[in-house]
Amino acid sequence: MKVAADSVVSIEYELRVADGTVVDRSPPGEPLEYLQGHGQIVPGLEREIEGMGQGDRKHVVVQPEDAYGARDPEGLKVVPRAMFPKGAKLKVGQMMAAETDAGQEVEFRVDQVTDDAVTIDLNHPLAGEVLTFDVHVTGVRGATAEELEHGHSHGGGHHHHHHE
Repeated sequence: MKVAADSVVSIEYELRVADGTVVDRSPPGEPLEYLQGHGQIVPGLEREIEGMGQGDRKHVVVQPEDAYGARDPEGLKVVPRAMFPKGAKLKVGQMMAAETDAGQEVEFRVDQVTDDAVTIDLNHPLAGEVLTFDVHVTGVRGATAEELEHGHSHGGGHHHHHHE
């Protein structure tokens, strides 16, 4: 069976940024399982996996516009230091999360810290990056009616993995 829309695909992958640093990989023996054609992985990778079969391997280079987009200067915000818990150790580059007034969790990276203010970066950490994936398709199957209804695979152990 070949990878096509509405197939459940299992992949082992390693993700590198332009300088060759590995920033993500599937844990050994735990492939990522997703529903093809439902935007659960970056569009550039999803497009390249289309038509591959079980056992196939591919080296895929994905441009920012087909991954996490360009870095948006509007994503940099300066917030008062008082917005952070007193005594919180803030390190440049550290990933943190906060809740919006609407109750949604937002992740951000600490960009700069002064006594009075903290500059936070709301851009995805991989925004603006050219991504290189080494991918190995370890499984392809048709999705069940329930998986299609829910819009994601349920995996062998019925774990619900939600990836952005």
